[in-house]
Parts: sequence; structure tokens; C-alpha cells
Amino acid sequence: MNPRPTLPTGRPAEPGAPVRVFLLDDHEVVRRGVRDLLEAEPDIVVVGEASNAREALARVPAVRPDVAVLDVRLGNATGGDHEGVEVCRELRAELPDLACLMLTSFDDDEALFDAIMAGAAGYVLKQIGGSDLITAVRTVATGRSLLDPRMTSRVMARIREPEPDPAPSALGDLDRLSPRELEILDLIGVGLTNRQIADRLFLAEKTVKNRVSAILGKLGVGRRVQAAVIAGRLRETRGRADGV
Repeated sequence: MNPRPTLPTGRPAEPGAPVRVFLLDDHEVVRRGVRDLLEAEPDIVVVGEASNAREALARVPAVRPDVAVLDVRLGNATGGDHEGVEVCRELRAELPDLACLMLTSFDDDEALFDAIMAGAAGYVLKQIGGSDLITAVRTVATGRSLLDPRMTSRVMARIREPEPDPAPSALGDLDRLSPRELEILDLIGVGLTNRQIADRLFLAEKTVKNRVSAILGKLGVGRRVQAAVIAGRLRETRGRADGV
């Protein structure tokens, strides 16, 4: 079964106070353009920015924004690398009141689904008009979600559908995982973020991130939620073996 999405619980900014925004995008020109656009508004202030996930995870908790505008894809990756979604998941775990607005150049159902499951409050394309982006920031800052009807129907359809059972080959590939990787896989299955796994196992967060990438590669899956499903199947198998 799919885990239920972590719904945003963004706390509305205090009346009269400007909306505090943090920007994450690996392109400086994009960050500068978005900053100039938002700061032209009297009720919005950009309190920080980052060009990569590491910087964002370090800086956001320090400046406590109301809204984080996060690029879905970071670096030179193409295809299925949704590192910005992982940043959203990590930040929401630490700052439940933070509203994350995902910004992407691609109309990607998988990224959309993963972002909502990670607790994103909204998802917009970079082709969005300037006034619409400003409206989007104000909307998620009030604690409301921002998805157009077409996006909502696609996400709800995915949530209602059970995640496909892992291929037998993926379950067989569990033998390729080390004991530590199996331990990390189990923690992925219960919904822990990389940071939470690192704290639980007394590892560096970067080490966990590398181990997760290795686990996905060995299992032949491209998304964290697929690994979580495999972890669930593994727990069920162990439970039957133990007579639970």
C-alpha cells in the first residue's frame, strides 16, 4: 500500500508581518530573478537562498522562513533525480510549519506525486507568470495547498491506487544488500528521512544518502517509495516466518 501523504500544516504568518521566503535553485540567474520578483512586493521578504541541498538543509532552520521555494531537480541531473523533493521531506520533518512550494521546468507526474507525498504545499512550473508565482507564495504561506484541478486529480488517482508489488527480481536482489543496507532499507520503510536515519544509526547524513542511492541501484528501483514498498514486503515475510 502507498503511505499516506504528509499534508502540509503551514502556519499562517502573523497579521501584518511580511511572508518570509527561502529560495533553493542551482541556477543563480533563476534565484536572482525570483528574488527580485518577490522582493518587489511589500508583503514578501527573501530571507535566504541556496544553490544545493546541503546549503538549504543547513540554512533554512537558521532563518525560519514561512515558505521555501524549492527547485525539484538540482545539479546537472536529468530524468528521475528529484533531489529537491528530498530536501522538502527533510525540511518538513524538522520544521512542520514550513510550507514548501516546488518549482520545476518539467511536467512530471512522478515528481509531482513524490513532492506531495513529501509534504509539499504546492507544485508549479517555471513557466508560471510572475504574478501567479507571487500569488502561489502568498497562498501556501496561509497554510493552504496549491494544486490546480488537473494536478489534484492525478495525485488522488495515484494515492488511491496501491503501489505495484515489487518485481520478484527486486525481492531476490535483497541478498545483494549488506546488513547495514538492510537496516537502512527497513528505516526507509517506516518513513524516516535521511537525517533521521543518520541520527538513529549514528552515521553522517551524506553517508546515509550514498547508502540509499546504492540500495536503490541494487534493487533496480528509481524511487524511494518503491524501496519503502520492498521494505514492507520484507517485514511481512519476516512476520510470517516468525509466526506473527
